[in-house]
Amino acid sequence: MIRENKCQTALILENRKLSDDVYRLAMQVDMKAEPGQFVQVQIPGFYLRRPISVHDVTEDGLVLIYKTVGQGTERLANMKEGERLNLFGPLGTGFPVEARDVVLIGGGVGVPPLYYTAKKYLENQNKVTVVLGFNTKNQIFLEEDFRKLGCETITATMDGSYGIKGTVIDALKVKNISTDFVLACGPKPMLKAVSETCRGYISLESRMACGIGACMGCVVKDRKGESRRVCKDGPVFAIGEVEL
Repeated sequence: MIRENKCQTALILENRKLSDDVYRLAMQVDMKAEPGQFVQVQIPGFYLRRPISVHDVTEDGLVLIYKTVGQGTERLANMKEGERLNLFGPLGTGFPVEARDVVLIGGGVGVPPLYYTAKKYLENQNKVTVVLGFNTKNQIFLEEDFRKLGCETITATMDGSYGIKGTVIDALKVKNISTDFVLACGPKPMLKAVSETCRGYISLESRMACGIGACMGCVVKDRKGESRRVCKDGPVFAIGEVEL
């Protein structure tokens, strides 16, 4: 597993809007990552770094996809091609890549890290089924990207404006999809529902400061009541390993 944990300056190659408040950030940087890992991004003018999952690894470097949720990410959304960012990473424990077929389940901004994960499974000639969940049609992104990779892709919206009406769990039932091995990332209610019906691994989203397990700001409890750090012990955990 890649654990370089180093700071590097990245050159912005592209920073474009994908949907309502979601952006794609492509950067030239000498940094690699495993599926499910993340980097800490230093946004100019802000003291704390922002943790963002790695969406893809390219010949140029890394691609991140992020949602604007506050002043920091709003500032990031306004940065242009040719500007530079400082990255710290790659960080965390990512998704396992096994020699088996897989179902990838993503909700909202939990979708991006599943793309590079899908690529790795497809490289091993495995079947990849992707189930995406959004609130409404206007929030959908990456659906066609997964299809172009060669994934069977199913999309659900809570309001029924596109695809299957309901949650990702509803989509699994409607399509009668096997849940023997699932990798999932998204909001906690979605992960809890996935954990009650599926086997595999989940990736947690959490606020964090240091990203290396020192500050203990992203602690969750495991089934024994012991502390686990999302940034270092995770963000990927086996289903049932931690309390949700």
